[in-house]
Amino acid sequence: MGVNVSAWPLARAVSQRGQLGVVSGTALDAVLARGLQDGDPGGHLRRALAAFPDQEMAQRALDRYFIEGGRAAGTSYRPNPTLTINPSRGAVEMSVLGNFAHVWLAKEGHDGIVGINFLEKVQMATPSAALGAMVAGVDYVLMGAGIPREIPQLLTDFASGRPGTLTIDVTDATRTHTSTVDPVEVLGAHLPVLPRPKFLAIISLHSLAGYLHRDESIRPDGFVVEGPVAGGHSAPPRGQLTLDDDGQPIYSERDYANLTAMAKIGLPFWLAGAYGTPERVAEAVEAGAAGVQVGTIFALCEESGITLDIRRQLLGGLAAGTLVVRNDPAASPTGFPFKVASLPGTLSEPDEYAARPRLCDLSYLREPFERVDGSVGYRCAAEPVDAYVKKGGSLEATLGRKCLCNALMADVGMGQHRRDGYDEMPAVTLGQDLDGARRLLEAHPSGWSATEAVDFLLAHVTVA
Repeated sequence: MGVNVSAWPLARAVSQRGQLGVVSGTALDAVLARGLQDGDPGGHLRRALAAFPDQEMAQRALDRYFIEGGRAAGTSYRPNPTLTINPSRGAVEMSVLGNFAHVWLAKEGHDGIVGINFLEKVQMATPSAALGAMVAGVDYVLMGAGIPREIPQLLTDFASGRPGTLTIDVTDATRTHTSTVDPVEVLGAHLPVLPRPKFLAIISLHSLAGYLHRDESIRPDGFVVEGPVAGGHSAPPRGQLTLDDDGQPIYSERDYANLTAMAKIGLPFWLAGAYGTPERVAEAVEAGAAGVQVGTIFALCEESGITLDIRRQLLGGLAAGTLVVRNDPAASPTGFPFKVASLPGTLSEPDEYAARPRLCDLSYLREPFERVDGSVGYRCAAEPVDAYVKKGGSLEATLGRKCLCNALMADVGMGQHRRDGYDEMPAVTLGQDLDGARRLLEAHPSGWSATEAVDFLLAHVTVA
């Protein structure tokens, strides 16, 4: 769910209710750096860092980023190092620490299971992020927005204390590019035993599940089968892209997984996208699923990382029947369709989008490309147009692209204040199916907790 929406308080609450609470693993290095600069209210991040095996590494992060009482109003966040194919030591450390801290806090004080979700499209962050989560004892790793062939082996290698390597997709590559993180090099004598978490591949089609299942080296431990209306990024429709009158991609029956075929594969699977009601949970179980993955009703719950002001706007629109979530084919620099809630004061409004100076500084969604001389450069379709085109990108690819990295940080109260006075604007992602959220709001007009959301979903099924 974006950046820090399904943060540790939400994942912890769901886990304590006996379900799999999942931490959003995107940009947790920046979340840690900015949380420390905001003074770490409640001391939670510092408490987690105090439990990290290498206290010298933890202290380096505190020395660089922690500000007692928080940064002064109107000042910018100090940037954290950008992750690349060959990341700096500082970038690796912040990624490891950020993922460790959030998983550790989600697991603190109970024995429930906790997972973390990564994006295949954010490849360069994955090795260090996975290592940090494993040091904290994460139970599950989930990944979508691509084909996560190499994650099972990465987790196995880390659990064995070996370097973990991912092949990085590089445009115009004439050779294979890889990114490697060595747990021993990162943690040395402080490296604990790393239990291997289970891996769930987030997919949209049963054919991809069959492909991943065939080879033991790329086989996950299960699948999340996600339909087109699920929040965040979704797979584009199969075949030629066709848009409806509102400019949204049109999906057909062939864009949905065959659940009978999924059941025959023999691995557990969960269904996602319009499964946020008790009836749909029961249907999923009846179809052979182990359960469901739900985002929207938890993104709107009390433990969500979305700021209170934005959440109140969303709930107000939900109550009034005016809340609309568009599947925008152009918003994401990745080229994948991305769900954006239409909300005043956010980048969903054309005037707000036009007023934002184009800039790419967080760079999680940027694309590596190989230059003529064989070196690797980086570009993002949401960066300044001239810069993107100069790097070999097409002008057409920049049209309508939003800087999701900065916008999603703003959703959770960590938007950058720029030196020119511009404050980064939010862009909120939700699923397009709002039925469960409407029903919860009717039952809980002042809002609902994660526990109440879990109980709502389980109303028609028996939990062992």
